[in-house]
Amino acid sequence: MILRVQPSSARGRIGVPGSKSHAIRAVALGALASGESLIRNPLDSDDGRSAAAVYTAMGAEISKTEGLWRVRGFGGKPSPPERDIDVGNSGTSCRFGLGTAALLARGEARFDGDAQTRRRPMGPLLGALAGLGAKAVSENGDGRLPARVSGLWRGGTVRVDGSTSQYTSSLLLNAPFGEGETVIEPIDLNERPYVDMTLWWLDKLELAYEREGYERFRIPGGQSLAGFDIEVPADFSSAAFLVAAGALPGGDVLLEGLDMDDPQGDKAILAMAAEMGAEVSEEREGIRVRSKALRGSEFDLNPTPDLLPVMAVLGAFAEGETRLVNVPQARIKETDRIAAMRETLEALGGSARELPDGLIVRGGGLRGGKVHGWGDHRIVMAAAVAGLAAPEGVEVDTAEAMAVTFPDFCVRMRSLGARMETE
Repeated sequence: MILRVQPSSARGRIGVPGSKSHAIRAVALGALASGESLIRNPLDSDDGRSAAAVYTAMGAEISKTEGLWRVRGFGGKPSPPERDIDVGNSGTSCRFGLGTAALLARGEARFDGDAQTRRRPMGPLLGALAGLGAKAVSENGDGRLPARVSGLWRGGTVRVDGSTSQYTSSLLLNAPFGEGETVIEPIDLNERPYVDMTLWWLDKLELAYEREGYERFRIPGGQSLAGFDIEVPADFSSAAFLVAAGALPGGDVLLEGLDMDDPQGDKAILAMAAEMGAEVSEEREGIRVRSKALRGSEFDLNPTPDLLPVMAVLGAFAEGETRLVNVPQARIKETDRIAAMRETLEALGGSARELPDGLIVRGGGLRGGKVHGWGDHRIVMAAAVAGLAAPEGVEVDTAEAMAVTFPDFCVRMRSLGARMETE
């Protein structure tokens, strides 16, 4: 799919879709619970459907209507899948599902995914699960998919690589349902707000754990969870593109439904946009972002790696230099986002330089043109936002990737006056 964006300004009020990260956690925990759970305002995206497919394969019953998913769980005792589990493009669903498969009392689960997900590392999580008593192996011996996992999760103490928070979150979500106590010791944990989000769910659902900062978590095994009824909060990761649209020339966007008390780390986009000079204000109806002259700054994106693509675009339209640093894990997302964004900005007439763990963006604006979207939803949407302020507009391919997390991105942007069309 090709997405074409012509120069235009985003103005008006807009609702924000439900959080992908919260929705996947809700599906996982609904499946691990006993009885029926109600998930309200779920994000019906490719990633959300991948999560549902993973947990349906292991015995959950999931029915979907507009704005409501019903999950009948398997009470912490998954069933062996009848066929391979295809996680699609969802690394989060895969990693959470690998942890759940370690609870199998019999049989095994074989996981596979699309070409991007097959490149993403799974080895540290597989090793941790093996250390807790499960059988967990990468078929090709390279720490990647396809992978096979079977139980039983006995418990114990494991150290796990912290290059992505998803390893730790998978262990935290599934450990309450293992046989014995699990102690998790993350090594150099990145993306800490995502672990905070996982702990938010454990707190909300009254699952027991103890912690020593981010260095050590102790989770008693043999816990049970009753079904629950919960609304998925609005997604700050998706809102980031709407924030950027409001911050670019002529923009004035009122975002509705965001909860600043939510643990999502990507709410930092509002403070970052304000630091660059955009006018950001909390109003009774929502959060307003208005265009002002932007200036470059330095941002530590370790807690918020998904903001790198959109922050690179804001940096390109700022005065001076913007440094996006301490985010090495951006290289192991759907694509190497550091290299991909450098190439994207250069193709649009800008200038950027890679660091091993970040990106330095030279401001002054972008001309526009045709770019490759890398099949990465966040790069496609960042390029689209750039097209609002680029004199020649932007044409970006692989735009079907938007469905991974923000299927109606173009519809919402057009409602704000953005000139976007797909073919």
